[in-house]
Amino acid sequence: MSEKEHFTWGTAATGVGSMPGGDARESARTVTGSVEDFPHLAELPARGPGADMIGRTIGLLVEMYAHVEPSGWRVSDRPGRDTRRAHSWLGEDLDALEEFTQGYQGPLKVQAVGPWTLAASLELRGGEAALGDPGACRDITASLAEGLRGHLADVRRRVPGAQVVLQLDEPSLTAVLRGQIRTASGYRTHRAVDRQVVESGLRDIVAVSDDPVVVHSCAPEVPFALLRRAGAQGISFDFGLLTEREEEAIGEAVEGGTKLFMGVVPSTDTASAGLSVGADIVKGVRTLWRRLGLNPGTLSESVVITPACGLAGASPAYARAALAHCVRAARSLADNPE
Repeated sequence: MSEKEHFTWGTAATGVGSMPGGDARESARTVTGSVEDFPHLAELPARGPGADMIGRTIGLLVEMYAHVEPSGWRVSDRPGRDTRRAHSWLGEDLDALEEFTQGYQGPLKVQAVGPWTLAASLELRGGEAALGDPGACRDITASLAEGLRGHLADVRRRVPGAQVVLQLDEPSLTAVLRGQIRTASGYRTHRAVDRQVVESGLRDIVAVSDDPVVVHSCAPEVPFALLRRAGAQGISFDFGLLTEREEEAIGEAVEGGTKLFMGVVPSTDTASAGLSVGADIVKGVRTLWRRLGLNPGTLSESVVITPACGLAGASPAYARAALAHCVRAARSLADNPE
């Protein structure tokens, strides 16, 4: 049996990734103090290019570099200021995480952009997205796989008691599959990428980790079946965007042992009016379980509670409250599954 099959999730809540502000130590303190049983490496995009999820992941690539243009990140011949900045901020965040996880044992989540959202976001030298060049997509996937191996090994050295869960952020995945990524001119879209090619690329990245890999998308119409075939042990999504078709896929995922990271807590202050705690937050989750005919006793072992998406757009006070709400909601599922 593989390490992934031996993995113990426990009853859990965690964050999606991003946090507000630019103080790495304060963010690490908030995360480790709020979601004690499943902390994550915080991302702080407010610091600017290189701290955003695309820039941070580009900084992980091996023998592939990029710099910031007005239109976004573009491939470079050599590492420059933007790459060095991404490395520096990631190191700062890892130092802070290491400081606040001394002696920690249990699941610990780190995030990186998946190969298809990265290919849709990274421009080649001519200004078009790498997505339109199959060779460039293969190069990105190979470079990302090698970079993630080193990154995961570094995290395990820093937090030796952790079971490191890799989350691949793929918000553009559905658009890639549907041919909805626009070209540089904005007048056309890139051709849809074949589903088998997409699945194969994801599988190559999932294979880099001995611990479980989760794929996250806060976009509508998450391709649950494709992600499961690619080897994802967990799927993270915005619960409020679920369609009827996706609900059926969730039933199949639960029966197949896939962990569901359900985004049920609003990720911004403005969306949280009237937010209640505990049982009320997960009322919709229980209702879905009943509608699908699933055993209520499987709720706590099948679900991790998260915010709907990253918390970068929230106030620091609300970010802390949102993570606390997630923890209380997860406990509610465990204590009262019916």
